[in-house]
Amino acid sequence: MKFLIDFFPIALFFGAYKMADIYTATAVLMVATVVQTALIYKLDGKLQTMHKITLVLVLGFGALTLGLHDERFIKWKPTLLYTGLAVALAIAHWAMKKNFLQMMLGQQLQLPGRVWHRLNIAWMLYCLFMAAINAYVATYFSTEDWVNFKVWGYVFPLVFIVAQGVYVARHLPKDQ
Repeated sequence: MKFLIDFFPIALFFGAYKMADIYTATAVLMVATVVQTALIYKLDGKLQTMHKITLVLVLGFGALTLGLHDERFIKWKPTLLYTGLAVALAIAHWAMKKNFLQMMLGQQLQLPGRVWHRLNIAWMLYCLFMAAINAYVATYFSTEDWVNFKVWGYVFPLVFIVAQGVYVARHLPKDQ
């Protein structure tokens, strides 16, 4: 169920783009993200920081895209989001000596410190990779290609999540 809630804004965006254009798709994405955020709040009783940031970026970059009639804004939103996440994780890790992943998930997962450290670095690198690949596709490919990449590019997060799960599973205590 959670996967469907996470995926439906991009699916609606893709459908709207295929039936109309990038501007209609952007408006649909904005509405779908508001609905998604409301559903998450209704189900969980709270919103994680990531949900709030995503909502603000989608609405902000969507408004710029529609208001200025310039598709570049919506195309660059993922790059900004992923870069911001990588920078936030890096600042927390090296400047503040904190591991946000461990702070958020430490209650659910009991892992050695070195594993949390590696996961944090992996997330930083993953976010930088996703930022770079989105920037590349947004810059050098057509809007049609970028939209297709947004949908079919979901293979990257899926592979990353599965790989992370396999890595974490090896380090869980036997009683979990």
